[in-house]
This record gives sequence, structure tokens and C-alpha cells, in this order.
Amino acid sequence: MSVNQPDNPMAGAQFLTSAADLRGLPTEEAPEVAFAGRSNAGKSSAINAMCGRRNLARTSKTPGRTQLLNFFTLNEGLLVDLPGYGFARVPPRVRAAWQRMVEGYLTGRPQLRGVVLMMDVRHPLTEFDAQLLDWGAGVGLGFHVLLTKADKLSRNQQFKALHEVQKALPAHGVQLFSATRQIGVSEARIRVARWLDPNGL
Repeated sequence: MSVNQPDNPMAGAQFLTSAADLRGLPTEEAPEVAFAGRSNAGKSSAINAMCGRRNLARTSKTPGRTQLLNFFTLNEGLLVDLPGYGFARVPPRVRAAWQRMVEGYLTGRPQLRGVVLMMDVRHPLTEFDAQLLDWGAGVGLGFHVLLTKADKLSRNQQFKALHEVQKALPAHGVQLFSATRQIGVSEARIRVARWLDPNGL
């Protein structure tokens, strides 16, 4: 279901296709912004909130359900929902396959302009987050970090976590975010729109 949001540059997002491996990626040369994060970081909820759509990216109470690269089209380019990482109940061989696919996408996709990296504000900067940031640094990718589920903390706790992550990641944008309370949604949209705008980098 779509929500009428005339000032939302992501409001027109529509599902395009899913890819089970790198051979199935779309052939469009339009700019892309990827969304990444742990399986329980609230990635799908964040995408839906930013796009003003309730069911664009499928959410689940069972982490690890996103096993494909899911592509959504906008007038300006594509959004890419990457498989969540770090979910212990996923079999090791499946985790390894996801890792290869995500690493291959991040390091070999020339259309990719930036990555929105979601971290649960209560558990930021995990080993998996560090690995993803290292992959991106190797190819010069920019990251914008959403500290999701900010509504779970008090304001003092929110800003303490924000300061700690900003200090650890001075080269990247970092912000508080809550899909439930709409905290930081407009700010995140602006970052994505700038990446997709060829004159906005």
C-alpha cells in the first residue's frame, strides 16, 4: 500500500526483480543505492518507512528471511535490498553463499553509488559491520549509517550511542533512525536522493 507523500523522493519505489546470484543482476546502468545490515537490524522496516510503503520490502519476525538481492526502481535509479548478515540460525553454507554474493556485488557493481548501513542502536559496530565497511573502503564506497530502533532508548542513551559511532566512523554519515516513530526518516531520504542524483555527489 502506498502513502501519498508528494515531498518524498522515494515515494514512487516499485519492485523490479530479485537476483539469487550475481548472474541475475539487472542490466540497467542507472545509479544504485544498496541497503545492508544484520538480519535483525530492521532493514526492511527502514526501507518501507523511507519509501512510504507498508509492504515494499517484506518484513518478518524471523530474521534472515531476505536471501536474495531485491531491486526496486525509482525515477532516479534503483534501490537494492541486500541479504541480512550475521544470523546464527542460517546454515553455514548459506551464510557463506550470501557473503560471497554481497561481497561480489559491493566490489564489482559500477552503478553502486553508496550503501545505507543499518545497525541496531543498541548493538552497533559488530564484527559483520566492520567487515562490510572494509569491503566498501577497498573500492571507495561511501556509507551512511542508520542507528535503527532508536525509540528503544532514552534520548540520553540515543545521543551517547550516536556520538560513539560517529567517533568510530568519522568518514561516514551517522544518524539516529526509527521506522516506528519516524525518527530520522527525512534525513535518510535526502542522503539517498543525493547519491542517486548525478549532480548530487
